[in-house]
Amino acid sequence: MAKTIRLDIVTPEKIVYSDDVNMLVARESNGYVIGILPNHAPLIAGLQIAPVRVKKDNGEYLISIGEGFIEVKANKVTILATCAELPEQIDVDRAVAAKERAELRLKERKQETDLTRAEAALKRAMVRLKVAEFNKRK
Repeated sequence: MAKTIRLDIVTPEKIVYSDDVNMLVARESNGYVIGILPNHAPLIAGLQIAPVRVKKDNGEYLISIGEGFIEVKANKVTILATCAELPEQIDVDRAVAAKERAELRLKERKQETDLTRAEAALKRAMVRLKVAEFNKRK
């Protein structure tokens, strides 16, 4: 029985992460939290903007993920995401500024403001900050 499962996180620009992991936890687009272990049943699901928790022998960490899809088959997990960042790639100052801009757009609610985009930008910024903070504590 396999002790690890292959995890590939891919965006339109690049492969962000590719390694064997013991477990991962992600949030489906319907809000359910799913845990994936080696030998998991095949699965395809949508993912919402949320961190993905990765567990390995040497500890656990979070990876920032935008919306996308997860596919599990034959001891391999592929996450196709609109964007993804490893903890060390996150610019905290930039994420704080993005969060503040999105909060201001939502607060002002100007007629030309795309509220859906502003809400998504706020979620992405908050996830990036959460990932940076979690991994900083490790």
